[in-house]
Amino acid sequence: MSNDQTARPDDPTADRAAVTAAGIVPVEPVRGFGREAPAVPLRQAAYEKIEAYLNEGDLIPGQVVSQRELVERTGLTLGAIREAIPRLEAEGLLQTLPKRGLIVPSLDVSFVREAYQMRLMIEMTACPIAVRSIPKQQVERWIHEHEEAQQKLSVSADPQVAIAFQRLDWALHDAIVAALGNRLIENVYRVTAIKTRMAVQRHIKVTPSNAERVIREHLVFLTAMRDGRLEEAVEGLRTHVTNSQTLALGGSLDATR
Repeated sequence: MSNDQTARPDDPTADRAAVTAAGIVPVEPVRGFGREAPAVPLRQAAYEKIEAYLNEGDLIPGQVVSQRELVERTGLTLGAIREAIPRLEAEGLLQTLPKRGLIVPSLDVSFVREAYQMRLMIEMTACPIAVRSIPKQQVERWIHEHEEAQQKLSVSADPQVAIAFQRLDWALHDAIVAALGNRLIENVYRVTAIKTRMAVQRHIKVTPSNAERVIREHLVFLTAMRDGRLEEAVEGLRTHVTNSQTLALGGSLDATR
């Protein structure tokens, strides 16, 4: 028997500190699967945390932040932050300011308009494939989660329910795009979506006051997806994305929508 006691990411008895020192973040076992999820490299964990700050408005366009501040925010190492920064810069999510730190770039209305044009093209292409390939059970789970959020918000305008629903919203659209099976398109869509949220967060963020409309629009195309009504699913998704674009560009929707 080997006496090697080196910590390994897949060893459930490995010392957490030793694994973290090696640049790996251990994660908790995934419920229902009976095994541990893969460990996440620190640089990936740093990227994902900064991505979440950008998505959720915790870092906003024009804000300057230092690497040390990001260490404090994320609770990760300076090395992990430094390794994540080149990817964030390459994707246009952060820019380096010599001797000052990093800045969240500002994006103009032209970018938002073009981003929505691209989003519409991608989602309209993906929707028919999603209708055929996403299991009915998954669509039914989404419908149930929407109805549950709708019920909770009808009782109380709980911001935490709106935050959870916002994440469900993002995951739903990502899953539709993922049905294309094209990782390049998925990544372009993901990065463009982050930039759009950065630019117009105040217009498109889901809140207790507007969640009802978003839930209603989602349920139109989700129920059509569940029932295999392709044309209605595509048209419902088109309406939803077009409404989001209108709001993102500072417009308003008819009261009947």
